[in-house]
Amino acid sequence: MKKYLFIVAVVGIFILNFCADIFAMELAWENISRENLKIRSVLIDPDNNKIIYAGSSNAVIKSEDGGLTWRNILSIGGQNRSVNLFLFDPRDKNSLYAATGNGLYLSRNRGKNWNRVFKGKNFLEIECTELAVLPYGIYLGTKSGLFVSSDDGRSWRRENKIGNNQVLAISYCPKEQSGIYVASTGGIFKSADSGKSWERIFVAFSAGANDSEEAVTENQGEEGIFDIKYVSCDPRNFKNVYIATSKGVYKSQDKGMSWSLIPDFGMLSRDVSFLLVSKESEIYAVTESGVFKYNNERWFELSLGLSGVEVNSLALDVDGNLYAACDKGLFRGQLASGKDNTNNMISIYFEGEPRIEDLRQQAIKYAEVSPEKISEWRKKAAKKAILPQVSVGIDRNTTDLWHWEGGSTTKSDDDVLRRGKDAVNWDVALTWDLSDIIWNDAQTSIDVRSKLMVELREDILDQVNKLYFERLRVKAEMDNLAIEDRHKRFEKQLKLEELRASLDSLTAGYYSAQLRKLSSRQSS
Repeated sequence: MKKYLFIVAVVGIFILNFCADIFAMELAWENISRENLKIRSVLIDPDNNKIIYAGSSNAVIKSEDGGLTWRNILSIGGQNRSVNLFLFDPRDKNSLYAATGNGLYLSRNRGKNWNRVFKGKNFLEIECTELAVLPYGIYLGTKSGLFVSSDDGRSWRRENKIGNNQVLAISYCPKEQSGIYVASTGGIFKSADSGKSWERIFVAFSAGANDSEEAVTENQGEEGIFDIKYVSCDPRNFKNVYIATSKGVYKSQDKGMSWSLIPDFGMLSRDVSFLLVSKESEIYAVTESGVFKYNNERWFELSLGLSGVEVNSLALDVDGNLYAACDKGLFRGQLASGKDNTNNMISIYFEGEPRIEDLRQQAIKYAEVSPEKISEWRKKAAKKAILPQVSVGIDRNTTDLWHWEGGSTTKSDDDVLRRGKDAVNWDVALTWDLSDIIWNDAQTSIDVRSKLMVELREDILDQVNKLYFERLRVKAEMDNLAIEDRHKRFEKQLKLEELRASLDSLTAGYYSAQLRKLSSRQSS
């Protein structure tokens, strides 16, 4: 009875988590950019959510009413006119920077007037990709390296340690501003002394290098393309740093000294192009499949309402609303409401699925890790004291016994000296060790094997639970997709098949067999 109560309790926890995750993560998306398209960057005024700055393919636009109306506050000239990044000066809330394809612009009055404070010497240097404003300098990333200004943009110098590598992202933790991280095509660079010295802490080699999954500093790219995409620090904990790569998200909990790959469970594509870490240490990621949030060791898709759009960057306001800068406009995501029929909706996703309890039992049976097996071992070990120990002994007497044997009565020399036969003795002994009734050495061995078996059984059951409820989540996500979003629906369907195959491998094909039985019953 206790065993079944435990199973029910565990499954109940997974159901509660499933319900909470499915409905807590669902966002209602609204296009607030009106006719403005190809939005690459967005910035929300930290003091007023209704003031929004957005960067399009050729201009900076501003809304002061939460996206109801927009006006152009800066037109970008030149061949490349994209606005790649917005940033408030943390020392002066009225100062606003815009990193564009035609240099770095600065406004001292929140966008009313602009001045270009950086213009590179060639078409690579002029394209500004990233920016960080710190008390000891302004760090500007371009397609041709990192530039630093110590006099508020009046003069600039190249940071030679970064070289001519394209800068992909710059990040730092407000609680420890002496540490700064730069993601480039040449790797992740870190300065722990306010930019005085730099070291490379993460390297991505192009195809042809030795691939090593264990050594994170030697992760291999594909087709000669470096796979580092972005770097972001945790605002609450300066020790936590995250890297977006084409293989997933790496995390360091010791300021970049060691790295580990975050599980990609729930993520349709591991190719992460953008990361956002909120003030509450929540992690958001952008892939070619959409927007995802990491929670409870799983990624949850937030972009089910963003049909057929390419997401370039994200932003959060103080109320927790999520903004996505996309090729089809600027979208704002808010928590969906109206979930009064939650219980009925949940039951729908369990229809056509085998019972989780049956899958768990089948997985235990297939792996031969049932608790009854341990009990059987103990019963047999207890019988050891009842059964005697049998020993058989053989003793061969090889003492030399010689005698004269007469061979003939007519000839005296016919007598022969012969050796006698060996004497052979044998015995059988039965012995009991009565101390084995209380304890024997076999119990110790069983205890060790029992612990290992319990750990293996829990690991298997945990995998079954996660895979089972992951299928339910994916089914729920498919129902929320727009009809015209065929590409994402195809990805979700592939994910369902992958999860089905994983459950079959744990249950020896039992899961698919049950699906076919349930399907035939429903159709009849």
